[in-house]
Amino acid sequence: MAASARCAALVSAAALFLAGCGDDAEEPDTERGGQGAGTAQPYPPRAAEPRAAPEPTETPAGRVVRVGVEPEGVAVDPESGIVAVAVEDPGRLLLLDGETGRTVRTVGLPGTARHVELARPGGPFLVPLETADRIAEVPVGEGDVRTTRVGSFPHDAAYLDGSIFTADEYGSTLSEVRDGRLVRQVPVDAQPGGVTAVGDALAVTAVRAYTVELFDREDLVGQGAQSAGLGPSHVVADPDGRLYIADTRGRQLIVYETVPRKKWIARVPLDGTPLGLAVDPERGRLWVTLTERNEVAEVRLGDRPAIVRRLPTARQPDSVAVNTRTGRVYVAARKAGTLQIIDP
Repeated sequence: MAASARCAALVSAAALFLAGCGDDAEEPDTERGGQGAGTAQPYPPRAAEPRAAPEPTETPAGRVVRVGVEPEGVAVDPESGIVAVAVEDPGRLLLLDGETGRTVRTVGLPGTARHVELARPGGPFLVPLETADRIAEVPVGEGDVRTTRVGSFPHDAAYLDGSIFTADEYGSTLSEVRDGRLVRQVPVDAQPGGVTAVGDALAVTAVRAYTVELFDREDLVGQGAQSAGLGPSHVVADPDGRLYIADTRGRQLIVYETVPRKKWIARVPLDGTPLGLAVDPERGRLWVTLTERNEVAEVRLGDRPAIVRRLPTARQPDSVAVNTRTGRVYVAARKAGTLQIIDP
C-alpha cells in the first residue's frame, strides 16, 4: 500500500494497545487502550511536537555546561569519551570532552540538524542535515567531513552493516548511503521521524502515519506497518531486539519485541511528552527526556519496563545520550542552550 493511503488507513488504529505492567517504583498503567485520558489525535494527521517547557523550578542534576544556541542532537563515543552536540545559528557540531564539558573542536556544517548518532564505537558521528538534504559523517578525531545528498529533510540516521540510513521526513523515504554514495532509496509511511537498527533490520517510525515498520536490510522491503501510538516521534532498540518508541502525543513509551516476530508487548505512561531516547545496554536502562516537565527519566529495559527514577534538567531537554562504557548521561537542553552531564 502506498504511504499516503496507509497514512489515512492507520490513523484510527493508533490507539489500539493493551497495557503493560511492571514491578518497580512507578508501575506502568494497566488501563486498557493506551490513549491516556483526554488525549486525541488531530485530523488531518500531523506530527506530534514536544510541549514547550516552563522555566525550571529545580536545580538540574549533575553539571551544566553552556554550549550555544538551541542545542538539539547529542551522541557520545564510548572509546574516546568525546561528545558531539549539534547547535544552530550557524549550523555547527561541537565535539566536547565528555568528562569536563570543554570544547575540543568545532565543525562547521552546511545545514542544521536535530539529531546526531554514532555509527559505531570510534566513529564517525552521523549528522542528518535537514536544511541541506545531506548526511554528514564527522570523524571523532581529526579528519575531513564527508557529506552525501539523500532525500528531502533527513531527520534521523542509523548505521547497519557498513551502510548509513536516513529517515527523510519530507520525502517520506528511507535512503541508504554507502562509501559516500547514495545507493538506494525506498518509500516509507508518511513523514518518517525516527530510524534505528534492530538485528538485521531497520525500524522506522512515521510521525504523520503514527506507525512503526521493519525493513529487511538486504532488500529494504517493509514487513508491514503497525500502530506506534497517538503521535510517535523517535525509536531506539535494545540488544534483545525490543523497540522503544517515544509516543510524544500519547505521553508514553510504546514497546515492541521483534524476535521471533514483531509484537506489541508494553506501554509505559510517563506523565510528560517524551522525545529524546538513549539505550544503556550495559546497565539495562533507557533514558527518556520529558520536555514539558524539564526531566529525564531512567527506565528499566525488558518485557516489563518501568520508571526507576526521574531527574531534573535544564529547560527544554530535547535530546539525550549515554556513554555505554561509563554510564554517564548527557542531556541537551534546547531553550537553556546547555549540555547537562549526569554521572551514574
